Amino acid sequence: QVRLVESGGGSVQPGASLSLSCVESGRTGTPHILGWFRQAPGKGREFVAAINRSGNTKEYLYSAKGRFTISRDNAKNTVYLQMAMLKPEDTATYYCAASSNFISRDPGEYEYWGQGTRVTVSS
Repeated sequence: QVRLVESGGGSVQPGASLSLSCVESGRTGTPHILGWFRQAPGKGREFVAAINRSGNTKEYLYSAKGRFTISRDNAKNTVYLQMAMLKPEDTATYYCAASSNFISRDPGEYEYWGQGTRVTVSS
């Protein structure tokens, strides 16, 4: 069974940086698409970033462009989300997700999900 485990969340001040990691296990072969979503209290799940298998195609939430960087290490079955210049509005639980299809901003296109890691940005 495919399992995704996130790590790296925490509490930081505005303007700080934070890096998230997500390790996938239980799959034969390399996952096609790996993505990050987030969900703030009382809100729906929001697309943050996604990357294809080769790493040469990436998509970002508009407000994350220039601040967040998604990358992956297929040898380690790991996807990363480096976040810089964090803002209070980035506060949310961040989820890693995997898809066998194509890059999509629709969470319904992702078959597997991690349990989430909490990121709090506050002064």
